[in-house]
Amino acid sequence: MNSSTSLASDITVNLSPGLVPAVVIVSGADRPGVSGAFFRVLASHQVQLLDVEQSQFRGRLNLASLIGVDPARVETLKEGLSETLRGYGQSVSVEVQETLHSTRPLSTHAVVVLGDPVTASHVSRIGQTLADYGANIDTIRGIADYPLTGLELSVTVADPTPGGGVAMRKALAELTRQIGVDIAIERAGLQRRSKRLICFDCDSTLITGEVIEMLAARAGREAEVAEVTARAMRGELDFEESLRERVQALAGLDASVIDDVAAEIELTPGARTTIRTLKRMGYKAAVVSGGFIQVLEDLAQELDLDYVRANTLEIVDGKLTGRVVGKVVDRAAKAEFLSEFAADSGLKMHQTVAVGDGANDIDMLSAAGLGIAFNAKPALREVADASVNHPFLDEVLYILGISRTEIDNEDLSDGSFRRVPLTTSETNT
Repeated sequence: MNSSTSLASDITVNLSPGLVPAVVIVSGADRPGVSGAFFRVLASHQVQLLDVEQSQFRGRLNLASLIGVDPARVETLKEGLSETLRGYGQSVSVEVQETLHSTRPLSTHAVVVLGDPVTASHVSRIGQTLADYGANIDTIRGIADYPLTGLELSVTVADPTPGGGVAMRKALAELTRQIGVDIAIERAGLQRRSKRLICFDCDSTLITGEVIEMLAARAGREAEVAEVTARAMRGELDFEESLRERVQALAGLDASVIDDVAAEIELTPGARTTIRTLKRMGYKAAVVSGGFIQVLEDLAQELDLDYVRANTLEIVDGKLTGRVVGKVVDRAAKAEFLSEFAADSGLKMHQTVAVGDGANDIDMLSAAGLGIAFNAKPALREVADASVNHPFLDEVLYILGISRTEIDNEDLSDGSFRRVPLTTSETNT
């Protein structure tokens, strides 16, 4: 999988005179005291530390260090480490290096793989596709075990300049459709971690249904309205025209149906967790909807959203008139509101994330620093930076590099932790 040469810093590390570089690796069952014993032996041999990495995986410890050591002490160091750490059940290797350069890869991109299940075959296909375009996998870590499996690959691409990885991105998008796991690729580094505003579409994104269809059901015209909605979401109809046509079907309904529908709204699985986690991290959270503000007000307050924009249904004498008042929240307006929220929060557009599912979200996702298509129509998937096709909004967190362990630890600390049992149909959707 790592067939191509990884880009690495070629800056010579400061090695004290008279010392030679060596790599020391310790591995075995994780036990208390191993690290302490390791460094005691190194200290007794006047070792210079140049780099250290320790990891624990399912009860197994791996401790590695790049050191500078007196060449006359190499053998006694190896003997001392082996003797001391044998009692801890550890194996030891010491290898002197011919030259000394920094070998930590300067990964250019992060690739997130999400699915249920994720198999070795999936990762093999992804690895081969990356290699086909000259990209190298530097590291892999698990980031999620619920509600699906998530892996994050740190990758170095052959051409890291803007636009250099377009062909590879398209190949990964095609691979997603072929193998049935979600693959998202994003540039690594500080810019990835600078995101601080997330803006959601509402219907079929933040919530599971379409509010206008729920209202239309009260008028007995759900099928008719649903067909118009579907055509608008595919980009076949102008959104404002389709909205006014659909709202006309609501004329004469008692305004009390708004409260009835609001009470029936179901959040997309993972929505609470996603917003709660991002708010803890200092994100501003927003929803921009082609739906109706009267239905969303209580939900927005419940979720502690910072910004809410939606259409306003006209009500006269306690009845819906079949019209909307004010500016229609259409495709262009969604992007404008995202820009407005960013400016109000003192953020640049590259610090924003937008999540949506239909053609009406194209401008918003295109304007955002990261645009995520959520179980989206083809027109939106074509322009999105990442596309997810499982029914869990938690996937947004994983694409942002936030692991399930980090989420769960925070939830445990404030008593909000819970894992809802998943049905087979949910995990395989």
